[in-house]
Amino acid sequence: MTSPDHDGPDAAHLRPEGVDDATVTALGKLSEALEVAEHARGLLYGFHRLTGMADLTLGEAADAFREAGHTDLADRIDRELVGRNVIEGRWTFQIVEDYDDGYYAAFKATERDAREQLASGKRHLFEAEMKEDRRTHGRRHHEAVPADSPDE
Repeated sequence: MTSPDHDGPDAAHLRPEGVDDATVTALGKLSEALEVAEHARGLLYGFHRLTGMADLTLGEAADAFREAGHTDLADRIDRELVGRNVIEGRWTFQIVEDYDDGYYAAFKATERDAREQLASGKRHLFEAEMKEDRRTHGRRHHEAVPADSPDE
């Protein structure tokens, strides 16, 4: 059960002194944009895995065509598709690495630096304040923070 004297966000999600609404809103938008980039990154990793699976399956298809006596088609699949770059000079792992080391790393650093500079590094202030506004205080399943552990 939550402590009766604790009916608001935990310290990690309280707005620091002097941080105005416009700043919390702007940090919230930056966080939202990062979440979209995180989603894109996940899709990129999915693309990487699926493309790798396709390449391995192409190899199996070439073997099957060869066993079925269609060596010309098997040779063409091996020659033109198996192991082919998906983008000029790159396999998908190289695309993922470029994304991670370039755009994604810069995005993460900028978002972190903005939080450090403007909100003492606190994350999700906008969402924490939205939760406080939207939840029904005192109602089960609308608690401000998780219940205390039983051994406390």
